[in-house]
Amino acid sequence: MNLSSSKYPAFIDLAVAKGAAGVVRLPGSKSISNRTLLLAALASGVTEIKDLLASDDTDVMLNALRALGVNWTQVDKGQDFIVHGAAGIFPNRKADLFMGNAGTAIRPLVAALAVLGGDYNVHGVPRMHERPIGDLVDALNLAGAKIDYTGNKGFPPLHILQGALNAKKLQVKGNVSSQFLTALLMAAPLMNRTGDVHIEVIGELISKPYIEITLNLMQRFGVQVERDEWQRFTIRAGQAYVSPKQIHVEGDASSASYFLAAGAIAGGPVRVEGVGSQSIQGDVRFADALEKMGATITRGDNWLEASSNGPLHAIDMDFNHIPDAAMTIAMAALHANGTTVLRNIASWRVKETDRLSAMATELRKLGAIIEEGADYMSVTPPTQLSAASIATYDDHRMAMCFSLASLSSPLRQGALVRIEDPHCVAKTFPDYFGVFAGIQRF
Repeated sequence: MNLSSSKYPAFIDLAVAKGAAGVVRLPGSKSISNRTLLLAALASGVTEIKDLLASDDTDVMLNALRALGVNWTQVDKGQDFIVHGAAGIFPNRKADLFMGNAGTAIRPLVAALAVLGGDYNVHGVPRMHERPIGDLVDALNLAGAKIDYTGNKGFPPLHILQGALNAKKLQVKGNVSSQFLTALLMAAPLMNRTGDVHIEVIGELISKPYIEITLNLMQRFGVQVERDEWQRFTIRAGQAYVSPKQIHVEGDASSASYFLAAGAIAGGPVRVEGVGSQSIQGDVRFADALEKMGATITRGDNWLEASSNGPLHAIDMDFNHIPDAAMTIAMAALHANGTTVLRNIASWRVKETDRLSAMATELRKLGAIIEEGADYMSVTPPTQLSAASIATYDDHRMAMCFSLASLSSPLRQGALVRIEDPHCVAKTFPDYFGVFAGIQRF
């Protein structure tokens, strides 16, 4: 199979493979790519970004920055980019910005635009207009920003005008999306010219490893954030973003989960290159969960490798820290010797689709017994998986997760797993199915 995102048909039928083995070079991290693009745009100086992710979500951010007057160039049609920083102020004070369904783009950009002020319309695809942003907007408006809803209250689309930010203490809820806190943190140096900025998290903060990515990258661009546990953050006055001149984007640890799971399910070894023990991404801890299930995991500074060590064991585990990669554990659970329980995953419901409902529905098609709660899911595998046509809900991670069903030894020989609308993987991994085919062994 040789598929690029532009060649995907309406569906892909995946035959049962006997095993999986090989080496995969990962695409760049979405979370690191979009954060780095915005920081480079806000910094003084010129930044060379190496190995930026090629995807719909990064295209959304690049197009938005260009509409805001930020000058960037692509090097030799590859994935290295040169960004000319705007030194904390976007040249274009009026723009219409289409943000697709890219949460990592819209949320931090909205915060930056609200602080800087102007006249901006921000909108996306229909699903984006169902994804909450109210907690972020409330925090900014209470601090003096002027953001209006032009559709349903609490959701995009938004109209951002010139406000008068004067508050030095902001509060934001932490239990819906860590991207709200990321947005405030990244915008804070734009509002700390006359005094320190303090950000307080109300309630439990979910997905803490993603905040660690944010703090790490802000430091790379010259801004230090003081942290009191996970409840209070301080950005001292006078700091501003300065280009590190060159920055390298790690491979995507969430995407690594599919290939590592393939090695754990179907023999292996499968090695992923681009993330390893030195990664700043929390999703590398997915390998720890596989290890608890009985897989053999080997780690290097810039690579991870997984192999099967017999049947996987069922686990009962809190996945608040790695919600995206946790979806892959639900697929690995189809090969476990009991009922696997994934806890504290309520954030699945406000992603590209309601992932809790979608995963439950599609896993049942394969014959699994599923219990779905408000913030948990239990997966009991069947004796033999059923052939199925899997709906993907225009969600890249649904498509990539369910490709693993084709590696299932319990799936009868000759059966097929159909993945509907495979093009949705273009959001983060346009060539996913071609790369996945490269590790299958028939």
